[in-house]
Amino acid sequence: MSQPTTRRRRQNGWRTALLFLVPLLVIYGVYYLYSIIFLVQTSGQRVGISLLRPVQVGLHNFALLLSDPVFGHAIVNNLIFAAASIAVALTIGFFIAVSLSTGVHGRKLFYLVFLLPALMPLSLVATIFGSMLQERFGVLNETLRAVGLGSLAQSWLTTPSLAYGAVILIFCYLIGLPIMYYTADLSALPVSSLEAALLDGAGTFRIMRSIIYPMMRSTHITVVLSLLLGSFRALEQVLFSTEGGPGTTTEIVGTYLYGYANSSGKTIGFAAAASIVVLLIALVISLVQMVVTRAPRDRKA
Repeated sequence: MSQPTTRRRRQNGWRTALLFLVPLLVIYGVYYLYSIIFLVQTSGQRVGISLLRPVQVGLHNFALLLSDPVFGHAIVNNLIFAAASIAVALTIGFFIAVSLSTGVHGRKLFYLVFLLPALMPLSLVATIFGSMLQERFGVLNETLRAVGLGSLAQSWLTTPSLAYGAVILIFCYLIGLPIMYYTADLSALPVSSLEAALLDGAGTFRIMRSIIYPMMRSTHITVVLSLLLGSFRALEQVLFSTEGGPGTTTEIVGTYLYGYANSSGKTIGFAAAASIVVLLIALVISLVQMVVTRAPRDRKA
């Protein structure tokens, strides 16, 4: 086949692909562009949920936001919850993925057990956790009382330290997607390195720690940055379990925004300013993800 013919076919292929993509790109472009313009415009106003009779306040909403200790506390909580889920994903999640990839008996059932919570609605998962940890009639406390350990029953959702631990547990429980990342990339590892390690007499855990784990560096980066970015999109995990309480102990940026957006006062402009700050944080994390994930590819090239 001649080179001009090949080039012409590629150009036709690009035109066909672009023809199908243009409507979707237009819809997404209008949606995101309108959303950003709305947030920027509203962030400089004092206005209620009806958006009627707005009062221009300039950067006053941002000044109030950055001076609010609760917002700073919410960001710190997001980072801590993300750090806990990242630590579990890089250790337990990695171990589970490697173990299941070895062809262990009943692995399909185990995949279902670990992946199903991540595929279920987060509101449902958080609601179930919240109901299980209720002080009265909660499954956990009722079970402790039934087996004669009633003294261990606690106010899991109203004691600050216990509520904080409960939210961390919910975040760590949802490690199904990291397991999927590891499982997908394990199939692409070079078998020769593993065979050489086995011939040298290396044990299972030594192979995991010294060979497989370092070889999956790009997957580790993807897991870390995706969980960190996902923590700033989190809402249901806290809203349907502790509602950010007791007080503001488990407040995250999602519940912080939700509270002001659903307030009866003129707080929509303030919520829009907070949304812009969170959006900028997520944008920075996304840019870091793009740079870091591209670096190993550039090195290989």
